[in-house]
Amino acid sequence: MKMTGSKIVVECLKKQKVDTIFGYPGGAVIPLFDALYDERAIKTIVPAHEQGGCHAADGYARTTGKVGVVVATSGPGATNLITGIATAYMDSVPIVAITGNVPNVLLGKDSFQEVDIVGMTMAVTKHNYRITDVNDIEDVFQEAFEFAKSGRPGPVLIDITKDAFIKEAKYKGEGKSRVVNGKTHLPLDEIITTINEAKKPMIFSGGGVVLSGAEDELFTFAKKIGAPVAQSLMGKSSYPSDDELSTGMVGMHGSKASNMAFTNCDLLIVCGARFSDRVTGDPKEFAKHAKIIQIDIDPAEINKNIATTYHAMGDIKEILSELNKAVPEKDHHEWIAEINKWKAEDIEQLSATHMPKEILEATAAIMGESTAIVTDVGQHQIWTAQYYHFKKHNKFLTSGGLGTMGYGMGAAIGAQVGLNDKGRVIHVTGDGSFRMNMNEMATAVRYNLPIISVLFDNNTLGMVRQWQTLFYAGRWSVTDLPPLNFTGIAECYGYFTRKVTTVEEYKIALNEALAQDKPALIQCIIDTDAMVLPIVPPGKALNKIIMDRN
Repeated sequence: MKMTGSKIVVECLKKQKVDTIFGYPGGAVIPLFDALYDERAIKTIVPAHEQGGCHAADGYARTTGKVGVVVATSGPGATNLITGIATAYMDSVPIVAITGNVPNVLLGKDSFQEVDIVGMTMAVTKHNYRITDVNDIEDVFQEAFEFAKSGRPGPVLIDITKDAFIKEAKYKGEGKSRVVNGKTHLPLDEIITTINEAKKPMIFSGGGVVLSGAEDELFTFAKKIGAPVAQSLMGKSSYPSDDELSTGMVGMHGSKASNMAFTNCDLLIVCGARFSDRVTGDPKEFAKHAKIIQIDIDPAEINKNIATTYHAMGDIKEILSELNKAVPEKDHHEWIAEINKWKAEDIEQLSATHMPKEILEATAAIMGESTAIVTDVGQHQIWTAQYYHFKKHNKFLTSGGLGTMGYGMGAAIGAQVGLNDKGRVIHVTGDGSFRMNMNEMATAVRYNLPIISVLFDNNTLGMVRQWQTLFYAGRWSVTDLPPLNFTGIAECYGYFTRKVTTVEEYKIALNEALAQDKPALIQCIIDTDAMVLPIVPPGKALNKIIMDRN
């Protein structure tokens, strides 16, 4: 059957079981939106800004496990996607970005709203394409979706010229792909021997565990070999915070228990983590007494930042399933007792109550397992990772690799669309980040998404101010923010709002917000000089940890 390129694109999306796209119309993609006009199988969510739409596709993908799809027009529409694409790339999130471009005959002539988006995104995509021939659409879409979700997931961009949208071709329903999945490499005997010999084992769980859906397999593995579990920022929801084997986050803002355990362990089993500088600190001192076993699906990550003793390559869920069948049960109660002493120091030195800690602990106590926690970037992000007690099947969405301020609101929209009525989304943000994305409140209201934004307002760029305090002699250069009536602005959008100054007021406000069938904003006034602690100074060994500001 012959049909236009835009209708072929729609059929390709349906073939990939896409039920939602996040898209902003414009001249170069009018044919695609025209093809979607009568299409009931695909819902379109229109963001306030293309960057928010890209973050929404990211949040949708992280919440559902599906490939997120975002559509933008040529020129500024396409360039507005780049930060969102880079965010997904750094955090290994499968999205497909579809951009329109000028007709083929106008390419390379500085035409109106023409940019080389393929060239611009080459460094932040797994693969990208430019389609100028309508006959190439089927194969490209089949391959693009496979690239996005195969191996280590990531973003793929498809740029389509306007004439390719308009011209006709025969739709065959059978796109071809060149994607080849790698074979699993699992040195089972060596890994079992190493685990048997270990006296002080640790497990390091990263975002790869979440991406592969291996949370249950990791839990079984940790219990079977009796090894405590530390998490990266991206892996926070991979292991329940309240389990006795959890030591919390590791690295620059990690707990003393995790950081000291990494310093003293004799075996470190790394599951889907990439040894970023925020985790390792001084790489020469990182886990220097330990044998290291790294499990990852991406061969490029093996021995990239830290040398390993053994490595296993493949899907973490499958590899942990195989290990769970083979590894013996172990008991390391003496090692766990040693770690528990560091845990006690964490509790003692960080027991001082402060507003963000109490708010996040109260939120975790009120919310259930079906909750998705989404953050922007800054102090509030790390406080959430430290103090929100993640339950077994919570979702934690944050920009870990790129550290994108402005990520949260768009991602929260995508997460709530993905969850639909199966769970609620809590969006934790700061006054710096929220200024970057509060235009997306219009989207939340338009689609009646009951997202609850918890805004920590300290009238400053908190994390920058903290670094200026600790490392730059208190020279607070251009970090103060003027007060803003956030609740008044949110009310104009149609939000339910509350402004609170105590934890008790917050608990009441959160329960009121949960009773609403609409978006909500709770503005929490906090101390300007509240700090994220502990902190390891950049580039220092993990045991050089600062526990208080004195």
